Amino acid sequence: MAKTQALTPQSEDFSAWYNDIVYRADLVDQSPVRGSFVIRPYGYALWEHIQSDLDAMFKASGHENLYFPLLIPVSFFEREAQHVEGFSPELAVVTHAGGKELEEPLAIRPTSETIIGELYSKWVQSYRDLPLLYNQWCNVVRWEMRTRPFLRTSEFLWQEGHTAHASAEEALEETRRMLAIYATFAEEYGAVPVVRGEKTEGERFAGARMTLTIEAMMRDMRALQTGTSHYMGENFSRAFDITFNDVNNEQAYAHTTSWGFSTRFIGALIMTHGDDRGLVLPPRLAPHQAVIVPIFRANDADARELVMAEVRHLADALRALGVRAKVDDREGMSPGWKFNEWERKGVPLRIELGPRDVGQGTAIVVDRLSGEKRSVRLEALPDTVAEELPKFQAALYERARAFREEHTFEAHSYEELKEMVEHGFVYATHCGDPESERIIQEETKATVRCIPLEGPSAEGTTCVHTGRESGYARKVIFARAY
Repeated sequence: MAKTQALTPQSEDFSAWYNDIVYRADLVDQSPVRGSFVIRPYGYALWEHIQSDLDAMFKASGHENLYFPLLIPVSFFEREAQHVEGFSPELAVVTHAGGKELEEPLAIRPTSETIIGELYSKWVQSYRDLPLLYNQWCNVVRWEMRTRPFLRTSEFLWQEGHTAHASAEEALEETRRMLAIYATFAEEYGAVPVVRGEKTEGERFAGARMTLTIEAMMRDMRALQTGTSHYMGENFSRAFDITFNDVNNEQAYAHTTSWGFSTRFIGALIMTHGDDRGLVLPPRLAPHQAVIVPIFRANDADARELVMAEVRHLADALRALGVRAKVDDREGMSPGWKFNEWERKGVPLRIELGPRDVGQGTAIVVDRLSGEKRSVRLEALPDTVAEELPKFQAALYERARAFREEHTFEAHSYEELKEMVEHGFVYATHCGDPESERIIQEETKATVRCIPLEGPSAEGTTCVHTGRESGYARKVIFARAY
C-alpha cells in the first residue's frame, strides 16, 4: 500500500485500520517466519522508551536484572500439571541439534517459571536468602495460530519478573505492588487508563493461585489485557523443591510470584490513541516529541542557509531542555508530504519554519491531538514546547478516560448484558460458575475481564445469568477482548 493512500477509517473497519497503520507508520514489517514480525527502528524506539522507563521503576522498587537461557528441557514443564496443560499447545520444541536427535527435546521459552524454579532451588537455602527479586528482558515464543502485529505474535519481546518470598503475605504484597507499577506506567507514561482487577479462576495464568490484571479499552470498545501479575503460592516451589530453613530452623516452601509486560502495550498505545490520520503518541514514550520541518525552495541556497541556521539553533535549544527533537531536512520531499508522514507517525508537536517565519521571528507549532496551529515567537519556542508536552500528555489521557467512561455500562439482566456488551465495558453481577462464564462467552463473545479491585458492590445482588448469589464482592466487568 502506498504511503500516500488514505488509511481505512476506524468506523469502517477497525481491524483494517490497525493493519494499515502498523505498516504505514513504519512500526513493523513482515517476517519470512509465520506469525513473527520485524520491529522496525521507529517501532523499536517506542519499545526502548517503554523498556527504559519500566526498568527504572523496577530497579527503584528493589529488583535486579538477570538472564536465563532461551532453551528449556521439556521435562521441566511436566513437573507442574496446570502449567504444562496451559502451555503445551503453544510450545515450540527443538528435537535436533548438531546433526543429531537430542536425548531430551528442548522447548523454546514460552515463559520462564520452570527453569527459574530449577535455579531458585539451588540459590535458596535459608530465610536469609530471601526475598529474591529478579527480572529479565527477553523474547519468548508461543506458537499462535492467528497472529496480529504486537497483539498476538508467535515471538514477542517482554520482561518477566520472578520473585521468591518467605511467606504468603510477602508474596501477595509483591504481586499487588507490581500490578500497581504496571498501572502507574500505563496511565502516567502511556496515557492509557486501566482497570485494576483479579482474573476469575478460569482466566488465571497456568499454575497461578491468583492473577491480577490491568485492562484497557481500545477505540473499538474492546478490552486489551496490558499487564499481569501472578501469585503462584507454593505450586512451583513444590514442583522444583524451592525449600529453605525458616526462622524456626524448619523446612518451608518459598512462595513465588511472576509478572509480565510486553510489546503488546505498543498495540494498546496504537488502539487507545490513534485516529483516522494515524498514530497519536504520548510524549513520554514518543520516539520524537517534536519534529522541525524546514521550508524553502530547493534552488534557493540563501533561504536554505537562513532557515537551517535557525532550525539547528532551535533543535539544540529543545534538546537542552530534554525534548526529543527531530529535524526533517530530507531532500526531494515536499513539506506537505513530510507533514502527512509525521502526522501518521503520531509525533506530538510539529514545528514549521520557512524564510518568512524567520524574518518575522516566529514559527508555526501544530498540535497532533487537537490539530491546532499557532504562531510562536522563536525566542519563546523552546520553553513553549517543553511546557506543551505535559499538557498534551494530560489531554491524551483525559480523552481516553472520557471515552472509556462514555462506553462503560451496568447491566441488571442478561438481556441488558447481551445488548450493552456490543458497546463497551459492562459491570454485572456474576455467580462465579465457570460453566456460566463459558456459556456467556459462547453467546455474547464476551468474557469476564476481571473482578475489579474498585467498582460497584455486588452485595445483595444476583447473577445476571444464573440468578444465583454473587460469587464476588464486586460486580465483574464483561467485555469483548483481543
